[in-house]
Amino acid sequence: MEMRAYPSDYLTSAQRILGDMLDFAVNTCDLDIDLYFGLFTVSSVSVQFQNGNPTYIAGKTGCELVKEVIADAGMSPLSYEDEMYLDKSPEYWAGWALAYYQWYTCRTFTKIHKAVSLKRIVSMYDIYHEMDITHFIDTINELWDNYYKETNIKRLRKLAGLSQLELSELSGVPLRQIQLFEQRQRNINHTKAIDVVKLARVLGCKTKDLLQI
Repeated sequence: MEMRAYPSDYLTSAQRILGDMLDFAVNTCDLDIDLYFGLFTVSSVSVQFQNGNPTYIAGKTGCELVKEVIADAGMSPLSYEDEMYLDKSPEYWAGWALAYYQWYTCRTFTKIHKAVSLKRIVSMYDIYHEMDITHFIDTINELWDNYYKETNIKRLRKLAGLSQLELSELSGVPLRQIQLFEQRQRNINHTKAIDVVKLARVLGCKTKDLLQI
């Protein structure tokens, strides 16, 4: 079962806007990229963007997003003129790649930022910017797994006081499948929806609580 916050038709625009946002924040406004992105993640702008509000993923410029984030943070308005460069910087690429990753995984910007800093992503530019985006996704997934050691299904199973075998018997989901989910060898986000429903019923949670987002 795959989820996307918005259709792929908007993806190119969303990537461009997030790229322009980071480029403008760092290279025009001289803001520290991680400090700025921390402000972004706690702002309403981040929520609107990751939820696929067309106004934010297609209707605004990256410069406008920066100014809105600063306003949300209660800081003094920026006096810089809107400026988007034709030559794309490593910061632009970081935003471009990150927008794709967030769309592809449906993980929140806040949780992604906890697992990997923006400076780390920018440092990947020289190696990854000419590669297929799947290589970037694989690398960020590794960093995610290193930071978030325990999968949601394992955490909720332990909270319910159930062994893997007991969860399998109660839900009807094969034991080996549960083991693979917990070991991250099979992605629960891409399994049959009915199996996620069965597991959620036994664990007393919502199906979305079991997904790795």
